[in-house]
Amino acid sequence: MEISNLNKLIILIVFFVLSFLIILYIPPIPQWESYHDFADARPWMEIPNFANVTSNIGFFAVGCLGLVKILQSGHFDNSLDRVPYIVFFVSVIFVGFGSSYYHWTPSNASLFWDRLPMTTAFMSFFAAVISDRINRNIAIYILLPILIIAGLYSLIYWQQTEANGLGDLRFYGIVQFFPLIAIPLIIWLYRRYRYTLTSPISWAFMWYACAKLLEHFDGEVFNLLGRLVSGHTLKHFAAAVATFYILKMVTLSKSRRETYKYL
Repeated sequence: MEISNLNKLIILIVFFVLSFLIILYIPPIPQWESYHDFADARPWMEIPNFANVTSNIGFFAVGCLGLVKILQSGHFDNSLDRVPYIVFFVSVIFVGFGSSYYHWTPSNASLFWDRLPMTTAFMSFFAAVISDRINRNIAIYILLPILIIAGLYSLIYWQQTEANGLGDLRFYGIVQFFPLIAIPLIIWLYRRYRYTLTSPISWAFMWYACAKLLEHFDGEVFNLLGRLVSGHTLKHFAAAVATFYILKMVTLSKSRRETYKYL
C-alpha cells in the first residue's frame, strides 16, 4: 500500500520529535577528558601525534577531488542541486584542517574546530538527500541554512556548558547521529531520486560505522597491529573513504541518468 505524501511527512516529523524528546530525557553528556588520550601519540619530524595529524590527508584529497568533479558540467540537472554538495566537499577539506589542528594540540578548545566542519558536512549531506528525495527548494533555501546553524549552535552550546563546568554533548550527538537514522528512513519513504543512489550511501554509512569502531578501539587496534598504526589513525582513512562514496554516488548518478536518456 502506497503511503501518502502527508503521512510520509507526519512519519518524519514524529520521528524527529521523538528523537529530540529522547535527547532531552538523557542526562547531560560531558566531554570525557580521556578522549584526548590517543594510543599513538608519537611525534616525528617535530610534528606531535604525527600519525593522527598526517592521516587527515585523505580528507584533503577527497574534498578537493569532489569539488573539481561536481563543478564540472553534466553532473547535475539543475545548478541549484549542486549547492549542498559544494558545502559538503568544502566542509570535508576543512575537516582535514580542523582535525589536523586538533591532533596537533588535543584539547576541548581545538576539538571545537575539528567538529565544526564535520557538523557542516553532516548537515549539508542531509540537506542534499532531502533536496533530491523530497523537495529541492525547501531543502536548499530553508533547511540547509537552518541545519548548518543548528549544527553550529550545538557546538557553541557544548563549549559554553564546558566553560560552566557542566559539559553537554547531547545536541551535538543528535546533529551527528540523527541523519544516520533519518536518511535511511527518507530513502525508504521516498523512492524517486536523481542523485542519491542507495548503494553508495549504504557503503558510505558502513565505512563511517567502521571509522567509529576504529575510533572506539583505538588502543586495541594499535596493540593488535604491533603498535604500527592505531585505530584512530585508521579511523581517519575509513572516514575519508566514506566521503569518497558520496562523490562516487554523484558520478554514478550521472552515468545512470545518461543511460536512461538514451534508452
